Parts: sequence; C-alpha cells; structure tokens
Amino acid sequence: MSQSTQWREFIAEHSDGRVVSATVTKVLPFGAFLEVAPGVHGLLPQSDWKTEPRSGSTIPVRIAEIDVEKRRMRFVAA
Repeated sequence: MSQSTQWREFIAEHSDGRVVSATVTKVLPFGAFLEVAPGVHGLLPQSDWKTEPRSGSTIPVRIAEIDVEKRRMRFVAA
C-alpha cells in the first residue's frame, strides 16, 4: 500500500480532536515527530509536551490539526 493510500485511509477514519496512539520517531528541540499509522506522520510541538517524549515510545496524542493538502498533522498531548 502506498503512503498516499495510507494517508487517505487514515484521514477517512480520523478527524481533528480524536485521540490516537503514536510512536515517537524523532525528538528535536522544537518538537517530536510521531507516526500514528504506517507512513502517516505528524508533529507534536515542544510547547505541547507534558514531559519530553523518548524516541521509540508510544504516547497518546490528540489530533489538533490536519492539513490534507500538505499531508501534515499537528498533535497536542492527550
């Protein structure tokens, strides 16, 4: 399944405000990149961290914003 198909399927099943489980793939000073489904990624900004996430950990997050055109998501701590 292509990343484009994975993205469309995820968006069809999820909406802003929904809490999902995400795997932390990379932590940088400005935020953490998360994967919520294979090939579907987004950003949890540092300003929304309760505690600094660890790479490889799974955390609950709320979908704050979905930019369908740019295939981007922003999360907040759940």
